[in-house]
Amino acid sequence: MLKAEHAPNYRFRDISHEDFGLVAKWLAEPHVAKWWGAPETELASIEEAMESVETRPMIVEMDGQPIGYLQSYDPHLEDGHPYQDQPKGTLGVDISIGVPELTGKGHGTAIIRQLAAELFASGARRIVIDPDPENRQAIRAYEKAGFHYVDTRTSIYGPAHFMALDAPGVTDT
Repeated sequence: MLKAEHAPNYRFRDISHEDFGLVAKWLAEPHVAKWWGAPETELASIEEAMESVETRPMIVEMDGQPIGYLQSYDPHLEDGHPYQDQPKGTLGVDISIGVPELTGKGHGTAIIRQLAAELFASGARRIVIDPDPENRQAIRAYEKAGFHYVDTRTSIYGPAHFMALDAPGVTDT
């Protein structure tokens, strides 16, 4: 697990087309491929998201090195999104650590905590995430970051263990 005195410096930056080769490599890694679609399908989706207003695709860097992919999205900007029952100001997030050697070490929890803090500082009121119910490692990382189980839903990708984290001081959700 991560120790405070050795806490890595994470940074989130917008993805660029130059990142696609690396993201394709990550999408092919067994620990990622199990939960994501085929690399060419996912890259096409990411490219489409780069031009959208509802989704922000990003690269996670640790100490200046790219280590994963994440995205935030506003379910209220997408027609018919299944999470529109959430309060206004809700953002959804998806994350995947691409580098296999960095999984299971606490980075996912640390990254999601930092991302949540940045999204809350930018005005988000609630953050939701929807791992596959079988993805126990991700669910545990999100629980450690403060997310709580809401319910089981069906997303366009199948069953989802729907979780939420409210901004500090938000009680009306």
